[in-house]
Amino acid sequence: MQLLEVGFFHADPHPGNLVATKEGALAYFDFGMMGDIPRHYRVGLIQVLVHFVNRDSLGLANDFLSLGFLPEGVDMQLVSDALKASFGDGTRQSQDFQAIMNQLYDVMYEFNFALPPDYALVIRALGSLEGTAKTLDPNFKVVESAYPFVIGRLLADPSPDMRKILRELLIRNDGSVRWNRLERLVAAISEQSSNKSREAGKDAKKPSTSPLEGNSFDMHAVVAATEDLVKFILSDKAFRVRLFIIRDIVKVADIFLQDQVTSCMFDENLEPRFTVESEGHATLKRVVNGLFYFWQAVKMAPEAWTDMMIRMALNPEIHRFYFDIASALFLHSNRRIPDTMWICLSRFLHKLVKS
Repeated sequence: MQLLEVGFFHADPHPGNLVATKEGALAYFDFGMMGDIPRHYRVGLIQVLVHFVNRDSLGLANDFLSLGFLPEGVDMQLVSDALKASFGDGTRQSQDFQAIMNQLYDVMYEFNFALPPDYALVIRALGSLEGTAKTLDPNFKVVESAYPFVIGRLLADPSPDMRKILRELLIRNDGSVRWNRLERLVAAISEQSSNKSREAGKDAKKPSTSPLEGNSFDMHAVVAATEDLVKFILSDKAFRVRLFIIRDIVKVADIFLQDQVTSCMFDENLEPRFTVESEGHATLKRVVNGLFYFWQAVKMAPEAWTDMMIRMALNPEIHRFYFDIASALFLHSNRRIPDTMWICLSRFLHKLVKS
């Protein structure tokens, strides 16, 4: 919170400068080494984190350039390629700060990175903080722990740069939606809002001792962020995003029709197929889970969600999008339903022969 929200932070949080209070909060000592980073750099830090999580090497290279880490005139494609190589195959994506820095050191030396003094303090503070925390919990990872707070900041801040970062988190460069990220985000909002509601009922008069508790997901901010995201998807700039969404909807409907309906009709437990359709099954599961979590979130602030849905329903662009979805489903079903009926008939005749 010191780094990303306030900007004024303690740059030397080693065990001798920290103490845990009886209430469970942290108290700091020795303020001889403090750092102060302006909002532009705080937004840059969040963008670096999102691009790193997305494994977007070119986006990360541009972040380093805009933050002044790279000299002018450097070949950005070479930096991007070096960053991509440092990521490896992506099968073991670390959220450990020291491991992340180890990945980046070679690239930093190769391209003469120049860290502003306050950013050098940021690296020192995060490394020291993670080292201190690891003495209590060897599995602690400072980046992983900061990630939910970063998401909360993206949802709460309506500024254009934060909205852009939120879109980059959920939508790939080619326009396809990261459904797994969206599902986890909706689940986190639903779970945290539910927990917050229960705790408010139990401890209405109990003062908060957690510095992050006040920064939990605010449902009105979530609604506003959702509305802005939908407006972007309906805009001319997001034409490819809509195409990918329609493609995924058709894919999910296809899997549902072929597996779910057929299995229910014949009371069969179909074995999962490890084919190209496995991705469709995963998407179907995410959609079902996402709808459940979304409904839980809606129940936390029904008035705000209802108002947003009414505003969206009055938008002519969403009518056209719904028509495009319905048209795609109709055209696909004209080909797919006869195929499914033949499969059903074949299975029915097979059962008759066996009986």
